[in-house]
Amino acid sequence: MLVDDHEVVRRGIVTVIDAQGDLSVVGEASSVAEARRRLPAIRPDVLVVDLQLPDGTGIEVMRSAREIDPEQAMLVLTSFDDDAALRESRAAGAAGLILKSARSQEIADSIRAVHAGRTVWPADHVTEEQELSDSDRRIVDLIGDGHSNREIADELGIAEKTVKNRVTVILQTLGMQRRTQVAAMVAARRRAGWK
Repeated sequence: MLVDDHEVVRRGIVTVIDAQGDLSVVGEASSVAEARRRLPAIRPDVLVVDLQLPDGTGIEVMRSAREIDPEQAMLVLTSFDDDAALRESRAAGAAGLILKSARSQEIADSIRAVHAGRTVWPADHVTEEQELSDSDRRIVDLIGDGHSNREIADELGIAEKTVKNRVTVILQTLGMQRRTQVAAMVAARRRAGWK
């Protein structure tokens, strides 16, 4: 499903997607309100959304989509790839961001990648996870395994308060609000065959 308020852009992307043998557009929306109305009935495999919409943002659309389906695969298609857009997109659960100026094949390949559980972020941005220390990455893995702060503390031999503090830092670094988002990221990474 494609959510973009510019009809010409939407038509062009629909043409690109429908030209692929294995992809098809099952729904379109031009606003947050329209997307929210249509999402429950459409339930797309991949939601492709612009960040700038006339009645709100693509972030709102993605949050609504995740309420309907916590595993919804989402890709941001935008004109801007500033750091704020990247952080907000990740926090809302997007698996990637691609610029509208991308080549047709790159757009199609990004949709396929997100559908397969992989992430697609601009190459010139270092992923925040690389900024985490080894011990923080271990905490991320344990969150992905479903462990509580107490269990993580026991596993690592540190105080539960220390774990709580590190989780706060990890969430900030990854641009996320809740540990469930970290768990979802780990699950998607594992589905994609990452360590």
